[in-house]
Amino acid sequence: MARFFIDRPIFAWVIAIVIMLAGMLSVLTLPVSQYPAIAPPTIAINAYYPGASAKTVEDSVTQIIEQKLTGLDNLLYMTSQSDSYGRATVTLTFDAGTDPDIAQVQTQNKLQLALPLLPLLVQQQGVQVVKSTRNFLLIVGFVSKDGSMSRTDLADFLNSVVQEPLSRVTGVGEVQVFGTQYAMRIWLDPAKLNNFRLTPEDVEDAIRAQNNQVSAGQLGGTPAVPGQGFTASITAQNRLETAEQFEQILLRSSAQGGEVRLKDVARVEIGAENYGIVGRFNGQPASGIGIRLAAGANALDTAEAVKAKVEEMKAYFPPGVETVVPYDTTPFVRISIMNVVETLVEAIILVFLVMYLFLQNFRATLIPTIAVPVVLLGTFGVMAAFGFSINTLTMFGLVLAIGLLVDDAIVVVENVERIMTEEGLSPKEATRKSMGQITGALIGIGLVLSAVFVPMAFFGGSTGVIYRQFSITIVSAMALSVLVAIIFTPALCATMLKPVEQGQRHGESGFLGGFFGWFNRMFARNTRRYESAVGKILQRAVRFLAIYVAIIGVLVLMFFRMPTSFLPEEDQGVMFTQVILPAGASQERTVEVLKKVEHEYLENEKGNVRSVFAAAGFSFAGQGQNMGIGFVNLEPWDDRHAPGQDVKSIAARVMGAFSQIREAMVFAFVPPAVLELGTSSGFNVQLQDRAGLGHEALLAARNQFLGMAAQDKRLVGVRPNGQEDVPEYQLDIDHAKAGALGVSVDDINATLRTAWGGTYVNDFIDRGRIKKVYLQADADARMKPEDLAKWYVRNRAGEMVPLSAFTTAHWAYGSPRLERHNGQPSMELLGQAAPGLSSGDAMAAVEEIIAKLPTGIGYEWVGTSFEEQRSGTQAPALYALSLLVVFLCLAALYESWSVPFAVMLVVPLGVLGAVLAASGRGLSNDVYFQVSLLATIGLSSKNAILIVEFAKAQMEKEGKELIAATLEAVRMRLRPILMTSLAFGFGVLPLALATGAGSGSQNAVGTGVLGGTIAGTVLGIFFIPLFYVVIKRIFRRREQPAGVPPAAAPQEIK
Repeated sequence: MARFFIDRPIFAWVIAIVIMLAGMLSVLTLPVSQYPAIAPPTIAINAYYPGASAKTVEDSVTQIIEQKLTGLDNLLYMTSQSDSYGRATVTLTFDAGTDPDIAQVQTQNKLQLALPLLPLLVQQQGVQVVKSTRNFLLIVGFVSKDGSMSRTDLADFLNSVVQEPLSRVTGVGEVQVFGTQYAMRIWLDPAKLNNFRLTPEDVEDAIRAQNNQVSAGQLGGTPAVPGQGFTASITAQNRLETAEQFEQILLRSSAQGGEVRLKDVARVEIGAENYGIVGRFNGQPASGIGIRLAAGANALDTAEAVKAKVEEMKAYFPPGVETVVPYDTTPFVRISIMNVVETLVEAIILVFLVMYLFLQNFRATLIPTIAVPVVLLGTFGVMAAFGFSINTLTMFGLVLAIGLLVDDAIVVVENVERIMTEEGLSPKEATRKSMGQITGALIGIGLVLSAVFVPMAFFGGSTGVIYRQFSITIVSAMALSVLVAIIFTPALCATMLKPVEQGQRHGESGFLGGFFGWFNRMFARNTRRYESAVGKILQRAVRFLAIYVAIIGVLVLMFFRMPTSFLPEEDQGVMFTQVILPAGASQERTVEVLKKVEHEYLENEKGNVRSVFAAAGFSFAGQGQNMGIGFVNLEPWDDRHAPGQDVKSIAARVMGAFSQIREAMVFAFVPPAVLELGTSSGFNVQLQDRAGLGHEALLAARNQFLGMAAQDKRLVGVRPNGQEDVPEYQLDIDHAKAGALGVSVDDINATLRTAWGGTYVNDFIDRGRIKKVYLQADADARMKPEDLAKWYVRNRAGEMVPLSAFTTAHWAYGSPRLERHNGQPSMELLGQAAPGLSSGDAMAAVEEIIAKLPTGIGYEWVGTSFEEQRSGTQAPALYALSLLVVFLCLAALYESWSVPFAVMLVVPLGVLGAVLAASGRGLSNDVYFQVSLLATIGLSSKNAILIVEFAKAQMEKEGKELIAATLEAVRMRLRPILMTSLAFGFGVLPLALATGAGSGSQNAVGTGVLGGTIAGTVLGIFFIPLFYVVIKRIFRRREQPAGVPPAAAPQEIK
């Protein structure tokens, strides 16, 4: 094949140009994101039951929905929360790779079966099914600089004007507004109602009747009388539009002309639909809009489009309204991708310099360099075909591939140059001879490296998604690299290289001739020394094999001592702060704590923190008046170079300050590398009540678990991710008494629901938009237990009976947020492993503790722990599979079962270097480190293949004996081995030394590969010949033909 293209160089160029064109077109269309869709797809069902307690919501909404969600394809698990604000959320987590649209449609179909069984109030509010992603792409905040607009005004402006245009921007998945639009709020006064003998139900009925649209037909409608000359629509009544119109609603009138209107018993105003969330930006009242990315969309393009749309709409904003972007993940994506692109360029330059040093000929150096864009662009084409995006992982794959792909071209060029120098052949003839020698080695290297990375593509779960990015990228780069080395590089060698005198090298006569002459003499001297060192090692084989066994012992010890984790932490330029006050604390107290948090960030961390967007009433642990969250945006990475300015140091400092806040628990935490997989790192487990023991028994088991976990040295920071039981005011209605007084239970329930929980009545029109009308007691009539006595119900005789006449009340405890997992009551627990221990150790400790809990209490892993458990069981099998496939490829290549062992035995030497380098820098055994291990296995094997292939050829074709053939092979292959290893080492050096955005993952990949390259090469060049000779000797005895002397027989039996 190579000969065909040596004679037809233009054909080779055409193929290369076609590959590059395909790649260029792909680059323009590939989406750009930080990570691929690593998290399994989740579908959330949201329902709302106004005024209901958590227990009521769980029994009448959550359980009914759960029971109908059966038979969904690829469902992994289902969790649900019911809270005391009347909200029910059922979250379904599907297997990675499931089409979220299909999952959403299936869920919607199952939900239709449950809808008729839900309370009417819940049906009226509507039940949503959404494709839920946890992480926001960015948050756009809106602040009224001149104070002319309140927080409610801003929220309504966002809901009415901004939300819809932004939701239509290409790439936007979901839009969440922090705050609600205007609603007509009717605040009832119980004393005035009682005065006029009216109940909340009377008011509700009057609003329904008089705030309504009536379709009254037409004048002159068909069939018409003969001669009818016109038609016109009849409008009898329209929806009301202003608070004044609502005030005029007639509640009662008498024949004498007396009237009771709504304004006589209530205060009417345009307020907010919900007062649960209070937004603040740098201490000023604000509202915000959170943008989530649609599946498969380009993060950078979407963020740009959203910002452009906001900029375009600014002309129509009310005066004084300014926009800010307090939380934006795209600068990190952009800068980390740019950093990897810079690393790519640095790698290409370093690799070029290494090649120039060894080849000493600009033309020869140019040939492998031309191969780089062909292979890289071709790889983009393959990525587009597989539906991949340009993300941090695929870019790392390309950086790793650079060192590997240049190797193939280097091997070709170096061998052609050597033959030209040693035999004085013309470039074309030298290329022909060279390709005959090394085509087998090239295909072998390509197969082995592919064999290492291919099994990764078959991992399941989230880890599989990460591995697939590397696997497909590197394997396609390797395949293209071998193809280019066989088709394109020989054609370039034959046409571009200049003939050279026998025994002469190109570089010695040029501009740097003196330096190159010295380098070649020094290299030749050291090659002779190296050859004699190898000769001595071969004479003392047993001693060096003992050293090898000791090295493996050290490796095993160090490998199992490495702490494990999922992904390295990154400084993404943002961090979260969570505020939790004691159960039952009011919103006002939460806002006071948030002010202290803002002060700490904006004053004491002035040079590091750009802005703080805080929201009271909302947090990752649930919603409630005692909850708060802060999105902290840090200064750009360029302005935070000094030690102590990284996100972890800032978090540690502010945690110290927050520990002084007595009235609340305040946590500052760094988001994990992949936001979709959760909001904090560590383990995540659901404790389940499997035997129907009840809420109290589950709570007792949880507290017992927390007690034992606190004593366990392997665990730190173990905490429940929920809300503690809080005091509840329990009303006991005496039905017999109520019946005797002529009061119906329906009337009692309606009065309580409207007065204390608030009722959605119907809709009104505000500036052309439909908004809701809510009826509720005024604030001062629902603050204290005594306020219950202010409310009355009308009996059958038309008399007003106070609620206190037939109710008694007492304080009890109840949960403000009830959780369920897979249809059973559960409680979520979070925590971390103690420093130096892996999350796997923490999970083992958790399982031991749960085993000691009462019978009937079970557990299931969720989130990252679920993924870790799935991937953990696969990792050893896949390492084994990788090695087995490498072995089989080598056996097929060498037509021998024994020779592959000589190659395989080198692997631990490279792995030792990777483990030493990672441990030395305090890195853990995470997904990136595992990828760097596989790259190391490939590189170590490649060096061995180069020596073994030549030694084997010397024995078979030249007829040399074993030792002489091996020494000749190490002399001939030392230069290309050092060249390819240096090229690969320098290729990943920029990754290992990276700082700034995205450096955590770059260091994790680069350090392991660099350490593995150094150790695999330095130790490998001495041990490979030893392994080859020893294995050949052992197996030669086994394979000796008949007629061996009898002395050999006992060895055979051995």
